[in-house]
Amino acid sequence: MISSENIQTFKRIVGEDNVITSSAGRLVYSYDATPNFQSMPDAVIAPRCTEEIYKIVNICRDNKIPIVPRGSGTNLAAGTVPSEGGIVLLFKHMNNILEIDEENLTVTVQPGVITLDMIKAVEQKGLFYPPDPSSMKISTIGGNINENSGGLRGLKYGVTRDYVMALEAVLPNGDIIRTGGKLAKDVAGYDLTRLLVGSEGTLAVITEATLKLIPMPETKQTMLALYESMDAAAKSVSEIIAAKIIPATLEFLDRPTLIAVEDFAQIGLPTDVEAVLLIEQDGPPEIVARDMEKMADICTREQAVSVQIAATEAEALALTTARRSALSALARLKPTTILEDATVPRSEIANMVKAINKIAEKHNVRIATFGHAGDGNLHPTCPTDSRDHDEMERVEAAFADIFAKAIELGGTITGEHGVGMMKAPYLEWKVGPEGIAIMKAIKQSFDPENIMNPGKLFAKETRKRVVVTL
Repeated sequence: MISSENIQTFKRIVGEDNVITSSAGRLVYSYDATPNFQSMPDAVIAPRCTEEIYKIVNICRDNKIPIVPRGSGTNLAAGTVPSEGGIVLLFKHMNNILEIDEENLTVTVQPGVITLDMIKAVEQKGLFYPPDPSSMKISTIGGNINENSGGLRGLKYGVTRDYVMALEAVLPNGDIIRTGGKLAKDVAGYDLTRLLVGSEGTLAVITEATLKLIPMPETKQTMLALYESMDAAAKSVSEIIAAKIIPATLEFLDRPTLIAVEDFAQIGLPTDVEAVLLIEQDGPPEIVARDMEKMADICTREQAVSVQIAATEAEALALTTARRSALSALARLKPTTILEDATVPRSEIANMVKAINKIAEKHNVRIATFGHAGDGNLHPTCPTDSRDHDEMERVEAAFADIFAKAIELGGTITGEHGVGMMKAPYLEWKVGPEGIAIMKAIKQSFDPENIMNPGKLFAKETRKRVVVTL
């Protein structure tokens, strides 16, 4: 528990209206988008500037109060659940775009900026910020950086870490540091910027970020390829890459996902095929036209039963919007939806999807699979009901098997959702005890009092989903 004296100090720093201690107010921030993980914070604090965060961190360090930085709570690995109490740090006041630098092609923002708002702002200048997590309408840049978020355009353009050029952050000891800069080249010392990106709030509080922009692509086209065989769809993905074509988007949906999405979106998607590839290319018109023709030929040659290029921008938007709605569509099926992101080399996609289906049958659970076929990042999704304890046990066993299979095929336990609490039991499977040891050493050097988002990344004794009750 936080002392009343500390609460009063926090109120003096940020203002009484920016400190929440009521049960109802704290309950709102006791969970994120991950089912069955919940724990009450002792207080919720919304600072207005870096200087206030500096003061808050110093108090927390001196009193060993946990700090959980939180964006919009879209995390899918329980990464922003305050599992050990303490304070949840909100950035609703630190939500400004500070600068769009057209000479250096950068944008500088505070962590509370909504991702899509920033994307729209830079596009008005004819510039482009490619990372596009499906949650971008509500997720924040700070959250994207903490989780190293990916998105549909990751195959061609990379993920959040590829666009973070500089950071301002408050360390657990209270120091304020600046890393990187508006530089095309910089090899001065350790790359602290990349270390902080994807650290899930366990090393520092990010208070400002400078992000790389690129020119807006001149045009884009979207194509839908339908398959009666998962192997044929996967072979098409491999052949497209082998032909030295890197599409902006190369997405995959299996039949159960198609059925759910069409029922939700009502845009005329086929539901009688086994797999669909959604392919988008952007760039100069002549290159886009050439690549779309080549990819259409490859899909046809690899036994696609239908290949259609969207005739209008509205039709293309409907297709990509439908793909982005996959989780929402599947979430309508049962009270609880568990979405995962096992990742494998793209050459193993068909084998991974087959394995997921066999694992679902083995454990008698329902799993639909969709994801980023171009980079091997699949999202097996299980509609279930957390009140059915027997089924939840089987769901957990199924996902453990899925993670093990992904690693066996040369993959990983998470491509973009992060480790958080949900996947902490499986991290050692991927990185080994030596990897865990070096990560813990880094954590200890930054945060010897373990106040920054404690309870994340590193497993407790159990290898099951940990449910922290109120």
